Amino acid sequence: MSASRAADPSMLYQAMIIQRLCFLSGLALSALALTAWPAWPLRAAESASQRYQNCLRIANLDPARALAMATEWVKNKGGAPAEHCAAVSLVELKRYPEAAGRLDALGRAPAMGNLRPEIFDQAGNAWMMAGDADKAVASFSNALTLSANDADLYADLARAQAMKKSWGEAEADLTEALRLQPRRPDLLVLRASARDAAGKFKEARQDADQALALKPAAPEALVERGEISKHVGDIAGARRDFESVVKITRNGEAADTARLELQELDANK
Repeated sequence: MSASRAADPSMLYQAMIIQRLCFLSGLALSALALTAWPAWPLRAAESASQRYQNCLRIANLDPARALAMATEWVKNKGGAPAEHCAAVSLVELKRYPEAAGRLDALGRAPAMGNLRPEIFDQAGNAWMMAGDADKAVASFSNALTLSANDADLYADLARAQAMKKSWGEAEADLTEALRLQPRRPDLLVLRASARDAAGKFKEARQDADQALALKPAAPEALVERGEISKHVGDIAGARRDFESVVKITRNGEAADTARLELQELDANK
């Protein structure tokens, strides 16, 4: 990874944090409503689900209004859907510590059933956005206690460890994720980054090469391999990979990083 990414390891995973938080609105909505109120008649549960979906939709457009709606709904015993919509609204308002706290509390609610790991995962991502890596580790660990065979949860825990610069722990979590899903190029790239940050350049290069073998010309893998090459003094190899990225794609985080790296290489000629 570049010097700037090493100084701020959370940058390594910022896109993934946002992607995981977007999963908030991708829950099984009717399942959430039915789990929250198992004794309600079906018609009432369907009505609650519709209200929940509407609240989430407004949260994306007008989070302050959605928060007010959800708060009133909570007062009227709206239960888990109301609490969750309030948390989503707080995320949209960038009030991350409040959102994370509410999600953690919701994750501890027994009525959430098999949705609890997802809620704890969302709490962990909100703590990451709040800059609190220790609480993120706790939330992700709670999720893994309930769902130990989820590779994405291990990857999320690794992100929190990386934010703490606990590279050994991050590598170990990603190794566990790869044990569960060994043919995931994205996980290999993440482990390459953790190993690169720890100075384990040979192992990092192996991960980047394996990711490219599984997904040839993957921009993220090329960027990571280019950065590893730069760190071991292979400037020509680094330049080749960065130039390949800008040829493959013009937009996105990988393209932006590759352009910045090429500018840095040019400036240091």
